[in-house]
Amino acid sequence: MVIGILQPGYLPWLGFFEQLARSEVFVILDDVQYDKHGWRNRNRIKTANGVQWLTVPVLLNFSQKPLIYEVKIDNKINWRKKHLETLKQSYAKAPFYRDYIELFQEAYSRPWEYLVDLDMHFIEILAARLGLDDIKIVRSSNLGVGVGRIDRLVEICQAFQADIFYEGASGRNYIDQERFARAGIEVEYQDYRHPGYRQLHGDFIPNLSVVDLLFNHGPESLSILTGGQESGGTS
Repeated sequence: MVIGILQPGYLPWLGFFEQLARSEVFVILDDVQYDKHGWRNRNRIKTANGVQWLTVPVLLNFSQKPLIYEVKIDNKINWRKKHLETLKQSYAKAPFYRDYIELFQEAYSRPWEYLVDLDMHFIEILAARLGLDDIKIVRSSNLGVGVGRIDRLVEICQAFQADIFYEGASGRNYIDQERFARAGIEVEYQDYRHPGYRQLHGDFIPNLSVVDLLFNHGPESLSILTGGQESGGTS
């Protein structure tokens, strides 16, 4: 059984969903320390004026070393209206705009308090629209696993009796493969090759939020982002 484990992201990029597509269980690592300059609360889209960040404002006190699931959204700023209007202006002429804009209209009508709940909502509904709704998505904070960077990953794999851990490319820098091997788990690393696809607003720009792909390619999006290999493991 193949498992993927990733921290949550806001409107994640294509590579995030490729890891999800290759997994049978996908664990959102939400009980580790929040990283200030990561992707938990922001991502990039393409506009008529080039790349633009969509950033969710958060309330932080780093002296307390908050975990991801503890971080609250700063709702004194009307970020929901701004994000929705930016998406509308940027993708109104996209081929599949009408098929997906209601997802964002509905999501941004909700009064979100915790960042992880917003991230999880978008991860789940975008996965469903990509055709990945048969993959089990769980939060690590609900698993009661131990501490220690590598040990907790091994414990998560063991909790689901996974024999393959599909890890991101950056894992090569810190993963102790022998520790996984002793537990009977094989580590496979993602080697994601970003596809080119039709976009609005000029020359192609990679590494954007998956929403750019969905608005432009609709039901073809999963095949494009996985290179035509949609699901069920990494073999």
